[in-house]
Amino acid sequence: MSSGLTQAAQFKDEALLQQRLFEWLSQDHLRLTLLAQVAECAALHPMPQWCIAAGFVRNLVWDRLHGLAPMPLADIDVIYYCPQDVSRQRDRAIEDALRHVAPDLPWSVKNQARMHVKHQDAPYLSCIDAMAHWPEIETAVGIGYSKSGAESSMAAGYRLYAPFGLQSLFALTLTPNPRRAMAVFQQRLADKGWLVRYPLLTLARGE
Repeated sequence: MSSGLTQAAQFKDEALLQQRLFEWLSQDHLRLTLLAQVAECAALHPMPQWCIAAGFVRNLVWDRLHGLAPMPLADIDVIYYCPQDVSRQRDRAIEDALRHVAPDLPWSVKNQARMHVKHQDAPYLSCIDAMAHWPEIETAVGIGYSKSGAESSMAAGYRLYAPFGLQSLFALTLTPNPRRAMAVFQQRLADKGWLVRYPLLTLARGE
């Protein structure tokens, strides 16, 4: 598994990291299908700034760097930003629409324009702003998708949401976000079992 560390060390700038991420994504049939399904749903139920985030991207990178088969998605975290309607009913309606298309998948839809209330933060200004408050730096990454007639491939329509960039994710580092309580990070670390499945991970210095 040392090849994972060697591979990660080859990428030294965000452009190369993003290119590799998109390459891996284009080779993952399930994730491509999910992006297409959410894009179709968003055409009927507008979701500004939508992306599929958290484990959808994080686990893809960690699985690849460890040479593992894709880890099943415990949740499909769809986020968007709509301050004009922050009702839970809106999120449920979108989840119902996605379950109608793919009833066996664990959809989770959350409008980030209301999530500051749960965490007692100031109102978030965008999906990127909301993600910048998530418990781990490496979890704060998502992929959106939109296609126009001018685009020749699905990859051309990808949009990356990553307030902290991709370098620590590809470096196999696990970093607590100083904006969140350390106890939250430690509990998630225990619950998720990341260090067991991904033994090449290292905790950020001092943690």
